[in-house]
Amino acid sequence: MGLFYDTNLLAAIALLLFFGILFYFGVHKLIFKLLDDRADKIRHEIAEAKQLREEAQTIFAEFERKQKSVTGQAEEIVAHAKAEAEAAAERAKAELAQSVERRLKAADEQISQAEANAVREVRERAISVAVAAAAEVLQQKLTQDQAQQLADDAIGQVSAKLH
Repeated sequence: MGLFYDTNLLAAIALLLFFGILFYFGVHKLIFKLLDDRADKIRHEIAEAKQLREEAQTIFAEFERKQKSVTGQAEEIVAHAKAEAEAAAERAKAELAQSVERRLKAADEQISQAEANAVREVRERAISVAVAAAAEVLQQKLTQDQAQQLADDAIGQVSAKLH
């Protein structure tokens, strides 16, 4: 009986008996099934995580491609805008040069016209002064008969030219 008074031995026998009962009722199969199910669930989650990671990488790569494309398009738009601005500046310079040239030409024409008017006025004034002086000289030197003779000759010349 001394054998049954040893608590370590009784605890070991009770533990073996407990495991035997568990084994008899198939608890070990249930535990293994739960562990297998848990392992399958973890494998499934890992596979899903890998798939999500691959999708995220694909989306990220597509985003980077689009960003490069948009950056390229933005650079093209900026370059195009600069070119248009330069072209507009060149057109504005050309139009300004044409406008200045037209105004200079108009000013030259006005100056030329003013010079011509001044010359004409001086000539007319000189002619009128010369005619007045000639008339005065003729009045002083011509007699009445000589004046009548000159008027008749002038009338004859005019009628000859008209007919």
